[in-house]
Amino acid sequence: MTRRMIIPLLFGLIGGGILMGFGIWQLQRLTWKEAVLADIEARIVAAPVALPLLADPEADRYLPVTATGRFTGESLDVLVSRKQIGAGVRVVGVFETDGRRVLVDRGFVAQGARDAPRGADATTVVGNLHWPSEVDSFTPPPDTKTGLWFARDVPAMASALTAEPLLLIAREPTAPGIEPLPVDTSGIPNDHLGYAVQWFGLAAVWLGMTAYLLWRIRRRTV
Repeated sequence: MTRRMIIPLLFGLIGGGILMGFGIWQLQRLTWKEAVLADIEARIVAAPVALPLLADPEADRYLPVTATGRFTGESLDVLVSRKQIGAGVRVVGVFETDGRRVLVDRGFVAQGARDAPRGADATTVVGNLHWPSEVDSFTPPPDTKTGLWFARDVPAMASALTAEPLLLIAREPTAPGIEPLPVDTSGIPNDHLGYAVQWFGLAAVWLGMTAYLLWRIRRRTV
């Protein structure tokens, strides 16, 4: 090996090692994320408990709960679209239980059925507490003409409906014509395997280019 080949070789090996290190790190992140998702899924399907007096948005996220009371008839609609069905809304209504007013995401109603009765009878709601993170700087304010909201903003919805900023996602039907959309882990991104493949691919390209460069250098020195 000539001296002209040493620096490109070291540069190639170090660069390839760094890229492979990023790939290994992403595989480690994949293992961690899969454990997190498994824990969330186990929490979601656990036996429901009574609605806590003071719920913590982090510690009690996805907590299965049950509450007995009645819907007041006050509600708002959050725009949503479903595959093979089209546009519709999530119905978020006020639920009175033990002297409290909390929010319940009752589920999906097709756009053409928004005016159908939603029921205000006494019932027991079973579901999971959730604090969705759907609002950003691009989210438009609620449309006062149509009554449509464009994201589940728990504090803003609670203020509009004079309720606690506590959202219960129903996992069982609360009225005919309203299809529950229970929480799950499908909306939590887990792209670490794809990232790992990209880093390993870049490492392979880097090492391949290094090998080609060394071959060119050797031909010139022969």
